[in-house]
Amino acid sequence: MVPLLALRLEDGPHDRYPFAIPALRGLTRLELDCPVTFLVGENGSGKSTLLSGLACAAGAITAGRLSAADDPDLPGGRLLSERLRLEWRHRTSRGFFLRAEDFFGYVLGLKRLREDLEADLERSLRESTDLPDGERQRRAAPYRGQLGALRNYGAPLEARSHGEGYLAFFAARFVPGGLHLLDEPEAALSPMRQLALLSLLRACAEQGGQFVIATHSPLLLAYPQARIYEFSESGVNTAVYEELEAVRLTRHFLEDPGRFLRHL
Repeated sequence: MVPLLALRLEDGPHDRYPFAIPALRGLTRLELDCPVTFLVGENGSGKSTLLSGLACAAGAITAGRLSAADDPDLPGGRLLSERLRLEWRHRTSRGFFLRAEDFFGYVLGLKRLREDLEADLERSLRESTDLPDGERQRRAAPYRGQLGALRNYGAPLEARSHGEGYLAFFAARFVPGGLHLLDEPEAALSPMRQLALLSLLRACAEQGGQFVIATHSPLLLAYPQARIYEFSESGVNTAVYEELEAVRLTRHFLEDPGRFLRHL
């Protein structure tokens, strides 16, 4: 069973960002008691702002160096979170919040951490050459343990293509029973990799994992039995996959690209 059941947005002034965003002005409650929930809409419609507000309200771990509540790039999310109230089946600290733009910094941070740990391990072994072997290994164990944890990703993420590293990150970090908040996870993924991500979503969801995902991807939106909320000038409303603009536009384009391209 998923950990998060719903969110409520308490009433208040709507004359400033982010509360003045049309889709959010009339929002009072969103049901989230589904393994996979998608937030869709045009750029600037408020879906990413709501997702970051949810991350702040839930105290979600982020892939970056800072928590969602402390990230200076999320002022709208922090403001929104002050009026968000979450309804839990069971509160969890498992899972994470990831924006596509955070991943590059995350990979560089892992690279620096790995290099620092390797240097610390080498120094520890060098400085303890006169000690019994058991003591040398005891002192080195913390560094080896942390390096071992980094190997959960397989080859270093910085040694992979952006898309391969992205997918490896998801494979290593999706956890049963966790709350995973993903903002446009398709950004680095080819269509084939997006299908692989769907498989990872399903495997984790079957073990109680929960996902709230802001996306433009018709491939991801096709996840079976997902709940879809569409953000627009008229508010936030449930939507049917086949009727989504992203799906209809993509289908029409693939049927006749020339009909669109001749107007460029």
